[in-house]
Amino acid sequence: MKVLLVDDEPLARDRLRRMVDDCDGYEVLDEEACNGQEAIALVQRFNPDVVLMDIRMPGMDGMEVARHLCALRTPPAVIFCTAYGEYAIEAFEVQAVGYLLKPVRQEALLKALESASVANRIQLAALSRQQDDSGQRCHISARTHKGIELIPLADVICFVADNKYVTVRHTGGEVLIDDTLKELEAEFGERFARIHRNALVACAAIDRLERTGEGHYQLFLSGQDEPLQVSRRHVAATRRLMQKL
Repeated sequence: MKVLLVDDEPLARDRLRRMVDDCDGYEVLDEEACNGQEAIALVQRFNPDVVLMDIRMPGMDGMEVARHLCALRTPPAVIFCTAYGEYAIEAFEVQAVGYLLKPVRQEALLKALESASVANRIQLAALSRQQDDSGQRCHISARTHKGIELIPLADVICFVADNKYVTVRHTGGEVLIDDTLKELEAEFGERFARIHRNALVACAAIDRLERTGEGHYQLFLSGQDEPLQVSRRHVAATRRLMQKL
């Protein structure tokens, strides 16, 4: 089984490498990741069976990485190796593949590796719903022909629902995601505003509100040629929001 190491501390990665090397049947990839974005890129490139990953890392933490890995058709088994025990209860409640406290013991690591198998999407999605101190992701992930495409939340202009999917319109184009508007609103409600049952807009992207000759309201957003319709029930709230911007 191929194993990828993800930790922002080189000494921690070196220690894990030596320990895994002592376990028969496991091959540690030469490439290592020191942050979440590197981890995702290496998972897509090498398709490891298991990822040994720290939780608290600069930028994208381990929990967010797990969430983005849900976009893969065959996500790897994730074993968390962390110095913090406060995530353990939630991890075991959703039947995490493994949760090891640092300093990791050889016996515990071997047991976790032996029980590791490719996690199904439902299990990994449940695990990744755990959040860091900010309670929010810093990227939106989409499964495209490129694999996992990460869109910085700061680049998102709006989310528009259409049938079963949500379109993310961002500064670099647009992609489809599986998240629902309800889930996105609950997570990013402070940065995005509901203007219609099928649309959430980034507060920072709001330009102007105009009324059409037919009495409808349209919201113009920075970087978007076409305005979005504002439903009557959301007009007042949109006006109040714009007064605060």
